[in-house]
Amino acid sequence: MLHESRGNTEGPQDGGLAVPMAWLYAEYIADELLRTGDLMPPTSFEYRAGRDALALTVFLSDHRGELSGIRVITQMETWLSLTEYDQLWLDWVRERMALLLEDAEAADGPGPDLELAELAWRWLEETELLAPDLDAVPGGGALPGEEDGPKVWTPAWRLGLPLGHLAIHLF
Repeated sequence: MLHESRGNTEGPQDGGLAVPMAWLYAEYIADELLRTGDLMPPTSFEYRAGRDALALTVFLSDHRGELSGIRVITQMETWLSLTEYDQLWLDWVRERMALLLEDAEAADGPGPDLELAELAWRWLEETELLAPDLDAVPGGGALPGEEDGPKVWTPAWRLGLPLGHLAIHLF
């Protein structure tokens, strides 16, 4: 992927390979939070959904590209509030992505950070995972043939978001 260096990327200005540092750092933070929480195997689709949802939250909440080790600790409260169950995370992500894409189009297209964020967002929106029904009536019990209660096809973001939220809490 050859791009000019923009914003939070590091690389040559002469059209060489630009490294998407902002996205990779957001993904690293999300991965560390999920691994520390030890909520599920890192090879599972559920883990990927949690990592991508949390990485998007981290990436999109970093308005000025100023994440650092110390700043991460102060941002955790923001990430917790963004990923809470009753918050409008989906709308927030759509609005932030639209703004960033609009800005990128005015600046000769998206850089590698935004391209990776777009890929993660598209996967979270378009992929459905078979998961426990999060809206099932508590105590409803399992139907015959269901070991852990009712399961439904759930958008990956809807499963990953509470995992990300829980991982932040457990950190």
